[in-house]
Amino acid sequence: MGSKVWLDNQLVDEADAKISVFDHGLLYGDGVFEGIRAYSGKVFEFQAHIDRLYRSARALRLPIDQDKETMMANVETTVQANNIKDGYIRLIATRGVGDLGLDPTICKKAQIIIIAATIQLYPKEFYEKGLKVISSSVVRNHPLSLSPQIKSLNYLNNIMAKLEAIDRGMPEAIMYNHMGYIAEATGDNVFIIREGVIYTPPSEAGALEGITRSVVIRLAREHGYEVIERNLVRFDLYAAEEIFLTGTAAEVIGIVEVDHHKIGCGSPGPITRDLLKKFNEYVRQ
Repeated sequence: MGSKVWLDNQLVDEADAKISVFDHGLLYGDGVFEGIRAYSGKVFEFQAHIDRLYRSARALRLPIDQDKETMMANVETTVQANNIKDGYIRLIATRGVGDLGLDPTICKKAQIIIIAATIQLYPKEFYEKGLKVISSSVVRNHPLSLSPQIKSLNYLNNIMAKLEAIDRGMPEAIMYNHMGYIAEATGDNVFIIREGVIYTPPSEAGALEGITRSVVIRLAREHGYEVIERNLVRFDLYAAEEIFLTGTAAEVIGIVEVDHHKIGCGSPGPITRDLLKKFNEYVRQ
């Protein structure tokens, strides 16, 4: 028996969860989404994710015809229908059905899709041993072209960087902006540690203001770590004592090699491990 998917205004069987081939989310990537975690049956940072979804939609002038409270209730219904205790939720709002033309104003109603399932982005051993990554030659989208704060359905920029990593036998890539500053990984935020200080690129560098990123920054500061947002370059990666990524699916995961440069002792460092422990404790509260 398949899972239940929220489609527009109701739950349907997975096999019946279908959208029109004329949906502009499919034709043009015209839509927004959120990836959300559930821990112990509780939706993690729920309000922050919903707020970001609606901000992204407003930036695209994509009207959603249900308020935040209704949307949250629909997410909860989908999670419960699939008996998800520890899992992943994909909340999507597309522009809706139109025609083959680009004009978004002909789409009369946004299409809402909610999927609740399980996810494991990386094998468990990677959290113990760490990830090896490359620097991608794919430049992050210019922020004046498309704001990195809009979590849109068009991820081709990230996908091309991901393919480059896979082609080079690595699971992940670091992306740089048009000025050579570190932006983010293909789906995660980047942190480096040097002399006990934690650094991360600002949103102006092309990084999404990740929900998990914000939680980890807050936890780090609450436990006495100094966290600084500033522009970082490739040298900062190579010279780092520790590097880790944060993201909804990845959570907190250490980086032990960048472009064949060993980071620190070649395994996730003490601050990375400490923050992973604190994050895991926090999500189970």
